[in-house]
Amino acid sequence: MPRKYIYLIITYIAMQFSIFLALPFASFIEDLDTFQANWNIASFAIALMISIYFIRDEVQDFFQAQQKKIGTIILWSVLGFFLVMITQGVAVVIEMVVFKIPPGSENTMDLMNIARQTPLFIVIISILGPILEELVFRKAIFGSLYKRMNFFFAALLSGVIFAAVHNDFEHLLIYTSVGMVFAFLYVETKRILVPIIVHMSMNTFAVIGQLSVDPEEMEQQMDQIKELMTILIGGH
Repeated sequence: MPRKYIYLIITYIAMQFSIFLALPFASFIEDLDTFQANWNIASFAIALMISIYFIRDEVQDFFQAQQKKIGTIILWSVLGFFLVMITQGVAVVIEMVVFKIPPGSENTMDLMNIARQTPLFIVIISILGPILEELVFRKAIFGSLYKRMNFFFAALLSGVIFAAVHNDFEHLLIYTSVGMVFAFLYVETKRILVPIIVHMSMNTFAVIGQLSVDPEEMEQQMDQIKELMTILIGGH
């Protein structure tokens, strides 16, 4: 793995644990939730700037290229969005029918609750997070694995790591399958920009859908789905 990618991964890990630097001052903070949300926004932004610095040569190569293939990027970004949504839908159905796991991610719910309290947090979900995650999990991790093994195992392994980082093991299948689609888009287009755009679009779509529904109404809908599962597949 190139040294710049190692630095990129280290930056991402440091960002994830940076909140612990503020723990000694927690007792002096009145609104801890808002402080944590703002800290995450700042740490994501700083980590992204550092990461782009590490791969600045690749960024420069893209902008200096005579043929940027903008049409191809747009086409695959649109196709990729629908491909990810279809894959996610299939994964949800498999989880419901085979593993009897009700839809709805606790991780997503937690992020949406933070976004309701601190609207600026949406910047992480829709923009900063997708860019940084694609640079780490697709460009650095998958890209390095793909040089040593075939596509399926490289995409699967990087997808599992992607899922594990989101700390939502109940929906491991969804995160892994979506991560594998991002890897496919990266290989097919040879442009990390495509999975970045698709990831941003998917997260933004989810944010709009979640925030447009009242939390209590959402909870009622989830309860109805769980009841329907019990009837259809004998869940308990």
